[in-house]
Amino acid sequence: MAHINLLPWRQELRRERQRQFLTTMLLSVILMGLIIFAVHLQYNRMIAVQESRNKVLSDHIKEVDAQLAEIRDLDQQIERLKARMQVIERLQANRPEVVRLFNELAESLPDGVYLTKLKQSGNTLTLEGEAQSQTRVSSFMRSLNAARSMANPSLEVIEVDPKSPEKARRFVLRVTQVIPEAGESEKPKLQARK
Repeated sequence: MAHINLLPWRQELRRERQRQFLTTMLLSVILMGLIIFAVHLQYNRMIAVQESRNKVLSDHIKEVDAQLAEIRDLDQQIERLKARMQVIERLQANRPEVVRLFNELAESLPDGVYLTKLKQSGNTLTLEGEAQSQTRVSSFMRSLNAARSMANPSLEVIEVDPKSPEKARRFVLRVTQVIPEAGESEKPKLQARK
């Protein structure tokens, strides 16, 4: 029988398979690299899109923050204006009280009692004056206690004035001013009508 050498053919086939394997491996690595590069590009594009959205959102947030700051300033201005309006309303409501106070003082003064000084500190009135006798001062205190806008009269000083030829009594009296509520001042009028 003839001897046929199959070794070079097998080696050739083995080399061909190794070349195909290496080529396939190389193509697989290249394809994998391309896939990784494509995924990387896609992620970079998605990150860029998200960053642009974030920038738009941060710009809107800055605008809204500026608007909120303006709103807070406006709220503070509104509160200051409300406080001013309340002060003005209180002053307007108390405006007739001064007239009422002087009117009640004039009505409460009995004959022989004269006021020389009137001082108001908060809702406390200090009245200084002269009276012909102590009974007139006590009558004045009863009248003040009965007045609607005054309460708790207390006598601080009563003494004979040596300079006065009639020996008048000099007195200092403290009384608390009571500001009636709006409904209270209307009650007597309603009762008077009935």
